[in-house]
Amino acid sequence: MKLASRMSRLGTETAFEVLAKARALEAQGREIVHLEIGEPDFDTPSHVIEAGVKALRSGKTHYTPSAGTPEMRKVVADYISETRRINVTPDMVVVVPGGKPIIFYTMTALLEEGDEAIYPNPGYPIYESMINFTGAKAVPYRLRMENDFRFDPDELRSLVTPRTKLIVINSPANPTGGVLSMSDMEAIAEICLKNDIMVLADEIYSRIIYEGEHVSITAIPGMQEKTILLDGHSKTYAMTGWRLGYGVMPVELAEQVTRLQTNAVSCNAAFTLEAGREAILGPQDDVYKMVEAFRKRRDVIVDGLNDIPGFKCLKPKGAFYAFPNIEGTGMTSKQMADYLLNEAGVAVLSGTSFGAYGEGFLRLSYANSIENLEKALKNIRAAVEKL
Repeated sequence: MKLASRMSRLGTETAFEVLAKARALEAQGREIVHLEIGEPDFDTPSHVIEAGVKALRSGKTHYTPSAGTPEMRKVVADYISETRRINVTPDMVVVVPGGKPIIFYTMTALLEEGDEAIYPNPGYPIYESMINFTGAKAVPYRLRMENDFRFDPDELRSLVTPRTKLIVINSPANPTGGVLSMSDMEAIAEICLKNDIMVLADEIYSRIIYEGEHVSITAIPGMQEKTILLDGHSKTYAMTGWRLGYGVMPVELAEQVTRLQTNAVSCNAAFTLEAGREAILGPQDDVYKMVEAFRKRRDVIVDGLNDIPGFKCLKPKGAFYAFPNIEGTGMTSKQMADYLLNEAGVAVLSGTSFGAYGEGFLRLSYANSIENLEKALKNIRAAVEKL
């Protein structure tokens, strides 16, 4: 079979590959602690589940408008207006099955061959994958540990060319847990406004933040018109399997993204939209409890990692990932990830799963119980001390 050449430019997520290897070891009788998959280990709040069940039983099993029902789009518009302190109308909202479609649709709509898009590295691998897929040039900006995994404004400016059409930002960030400050956002805004560059602001972890408030670039004057804001329900409400995300963007782009949605998947599931409305409008107690649990787990895993010879780990300010530097062990990221899976029974991801600048790091998801985190730390320490 002769595939289109663009397929050779499409990447993947290695978390699922590592999960498959871990499951194979479990099938052989090995006990594995899973710290590779990036999803909350909590259940979807019960009132949200009930809303979905009620919708199914009431006959909401048919097509919905491609951009989402008017009711859901209004709920999202009101929520973003309140939390980001901007004015959002329902026609700026496109509801999609998960967060990834907003990345896919945005880049498909905005990027052409010969264009350039700047993205964080180490960063979520789908950014680089989708930029390459469109035929545009993927230009990484490096997130450095010594700068709390933020960016250097002068370095970012140096990457901008007349061909730059898009800058991707992610705060709180996967895999680093880094958070961009208002001064960071202002520097990005200055660059974008001066050079007429759009921003894809991935804010999927906006509610999982441990100090201060979430800062959105959309609140900076002039930037709402130049930003595609990505958020959703997967992380905040432990709804990864429900597939529910959304983008907030200028109306003219929302219309084009809706056309892409119509061509790709037609629409969202009706019952999922009803559950999603309830998640935003209903009690938020489960969200607060989950974030507090993540805070405790963060402290356990970071303290434990820093006690392991050759490991150095910053305390993440958001999301639920630890991103330790392991250069002191003398092993590459891939070597260490494979070694820990086979020797320690702990599934983690190589930093290079998130780009070339992830070399020398590992990503560990602490969306697991403290008991399992402590077991993983004990096993990792024992394995590293054998080296």
